[in-house]
Amino acid sequence: MITNSKKKRNATKTVYVAMSADLIHPGHLNIIREAQKYGRVVIGLLTDSAIASYKRLPYMSMEQRRQIVENIKGVSRVVLQETLDYVPNLLRLRPDFVVHGDDWRTGVQHEIRDRVIRTLKEWGGQLIEPQYTMGISSTQLNSSLKEIGTTPGTRLKMLRRLLAAKDLVRVLEAYNGLAGLIVEKTRVTVGSETREFDAIWLSSLTDSTAKGRPDNGSVDFTSRILTLNNILEITTKPIIFDGDSGGLTEHFVFMVKTLERMGISAVIIEDKVGLKENSLVEGLGSQQQDSISEFSKKIHSGKKAQFTDDFMVIARIESLILGAGLDDALRRAEAYIAAGADAIMIHSKKKNADDIMNFSREYSSFNPRVPLVAVPSTYSQTNEKELAASGVRIVIYANQLLRSAYPSMVRTAESILRNQRAFECEKNCTPIKEILQLIPGGQ
Repeated sequence: MITNSKKKRNATKTVYVAMSADLIHPGHLNIIREAQKYGRVVIGLLTDSAIASYKRLPYMSMEQRRQIVENIKGVSRVVLQETLDYVPNLLRLRPDFVVHGDDWRTGVQHEIRDRVIRTLKEWGGQLIEPQYTMGISSTQLNSSLKEIGTTPGTRLKMLRRLLAAKDLVRVLEAYNGLAGLIVEKTRVTVGSETREFDAIWLSSLTDSTAKGRPDNGSVDFTSRILTLNNILEITTKPIIFDGDSGGLTEHFVFMVKTLERMGISAVIIEDKVGLKENSLVEGLGSQQQDSISEFSKKIHSGKKAQFTDDFMVIARIESLILGAGLDDALRRAEAYIAAGADAIMIHSKKKNADDIMNFSREYSSFNPRVPLVAVPSTYSQTNEKELAASGVRIVIYANQLLRSAYPSMVRTAESILRNQRAFECEKNCTPIKEILQLIPGGQ
């Protein structure tokens, strides 16, 4: 029991508690109650950027989270914590105590804990570590929410939120529901960093190939919407849709309205006309680049058709693919931004990223400038850090899942024919139990 005299003494003390507060649960309330015993509670609310640096973007915006925390009983003040590192806020506030559950003594947060202890020693501060509230996990709650799904309005906003929170947005292609689940669930831990994909790319190439059709527009928009629906039903991450050329301007307006209503975050359209050929085909013959004025009109019409400010129209420039050169690409970027493009995708089929880097260097001086998108399919040796350093904000891995699945399936088929049984290929197959666990409701 805390006496009145002790309460008065504690009223002059500052207690710092950092939290994401995306999903408030009893564990958070227990920590706040414990912190109140030692003084006035200041919550360091992690920003979207801080959270996105180690796990997926929070469901609620920072302002929504701040409003909730400010109204929790026992919280005296809320400040923003811009990074996972407590030290900048600790040096500014010089709290008497920091309170955190004892779950961070091991694992990826132990280095952060060590820095907190060393910093507090500078003025005699103390770390208080109450026992972690068992049976409650934000990760488990997040998993449960993912099983429930998300709403179109929530998903629609997420790409813009990611761009505001992260230096680089990492996107991977999905061509059916199973591939969508792989993008949704795959994560790895490298050192103290957990990495996952931020968004899903619905590629016309892989969607067409999975249906056994050429990538020339023979899979129509209605068929592609069926694929999209399969992915939407079982994922929660934002989706960028490959809109090819967007078709006629009148058709593109319809495409924008449909995609936005479904909760898709963005569409990418390329400045080509005529029967589609994939940009990476060697010796493009009939491909023609649209005029700057006509493609700008298409962008402008698409933007006018939107109901919200959240949906993004991204202009894909084919100048480097079709041999029109860097200057032409830069002229087009400037015009497309003026027409309302929310981002620019610059494409190249060279084996190195020299053209991309040259474009990025010139593009960095643009004012206004919108986010730059790169697709390292042919220059795959270029890593994300190099692309981010050049100014790229979104990197799309556009076809790797399908391309890696195909040779594996061929080897399995050949093995069955060669051995007249499935035993030899089992070592390369995912156990049925894991498949059942991957699919929601499979068990």
